[in-house]
This record gives sequence, structure tokens and C-alpha cells, in this order.
Amino acid sequence: MTPFGVNAGILGAVDLAFPYTAALSKTDGKVLSVLAGTTRPLGGREVARLAGVSQNGAWGALRRLVGQGVVIEQPAGGRSMLYTLNRDHIAAEPIIALTRLRSILIERLKEHLAGWEVQPIHASIFGSAARGDGDTESDIDILVIRPRDVEEDDDRWRSQIDSLAGAIHPWTGNHAGIAEISVRDLARLRRERPTVIESVNADGITLLGDEPSRLFRRRR
Repeated sequence: MTPFGVNAGILGAVDLAFPYTAALSKTDGKVLSVLAGTTRPLGGREVARLAGVSQNGAWGALRRLVGQGVVIEQPAGGRSMLYTLNRDHIAAEPIIALTRLRSILIERLKEHLAGWEVQPIHASIFGSAARGDGDTESDIDILVIRPRDVEEDDDRWRSQIDSLAGAIHPWTGNHAGIAEISVRDLARLRRERPTVIESVNADGITLLGDEPSRLFRRRR
């Protein structure tokens, strides 16, 4: 037993011959996402609840991850155990990065847009990428609003749009779905409320400019 009440033998070992055995199944990923988000030791039932998985699924994931040394198990009295992410493990840093991929994508998009010579009036990510429920087949949906004095075929503008679309696939493995409109279309879109605008209003995450709720609010 270590001074911190952790059984040293429970830490396990990394499989250096096959390091991908510490990679994430869906349940393992959800469990690790919960543990990566806190330094507080959590019981198995609490991990299951926060991860949105069954207790059996959580127990199975925790046992695998303890065996790989990625998660530390410590006694909590009786037969109860508490679990924490082993942040000293060589896999901890990439695991934490994997659990916050959406945040990293949003940061990259903001940085990319900030470097545009012709700044958009607004840009936001919406749809499954914004909600966090997409998969490998989902597009990364981006709404970009063009300034009033910039035409759709403006060379500088088109180069920026193409650059954004070209960057998203290497970053994520997903294709970009870019919805591009002019600020001159806002009044019409406020009246007509097409599906894309309703989606942006419902779950859009602003990358640049005003919040969607303000942009697309119906004017009286």
C-alpha cells in the first residue's frame, strides 16, 4: 500500500508491444472522459451515472483501465472502490486530449478564422459537431456570413472558404459542410426560418461575431 492508500500492484503495466490496447472503446471513452474531467475519486456507480452507461459497462471499463494502469483504484471502505485517472501514465495526456477533441476543434476554427484577410460578419459551428453526437460519417457544419460589400465570387473570399474546407478534413477526418450566406440575406432568413437557421439557433456555437440568437431574432 502506498502512502496515499493505493495498492501499488493495482496500477498495472502498459503494453509497450501493443500500446493500442489502451485505446478507447465507446464505453471506455465515456468513462475516461468522466475521470479526465475531475481529480476527485469517484465510485463505480457515480462513474456510470456521469458517463451515461450501465453499471455493468462501467465496471467492465474500469477493470480494463485499471489493468492497463490508466486508472487508479483505491479502497473506500468495505468492498467499495474509488477511481481516478492516473495522470502520471504516459497515455494520460493523449487521453485527456481525446476527451476534449470538440473543444480543440473549436479553438482551431477560431484561430483559423481570426487569420482571414476578409473577416466574416459571423461564423458558427452547428449540427452534430456542435451537439457532440456526430460520428465518422458526419460533416462538420459551419455557417459563415459574408460582409455586405463582398461578393460570393470574390477571389480573396473564395480562397478563405476553400482554405477552411481544406483544413477541416485533415484535422478531423470529417468533411466540411459550409453554409455561406451574405449579410444582405439576413432579413429574408429571419422571416423564412430555413432548417439551417433553426439548427444554428438551436445548437450553434459561435466562432466569430454575434450570437446566432441575436443575429436571427425576428424583428418586429
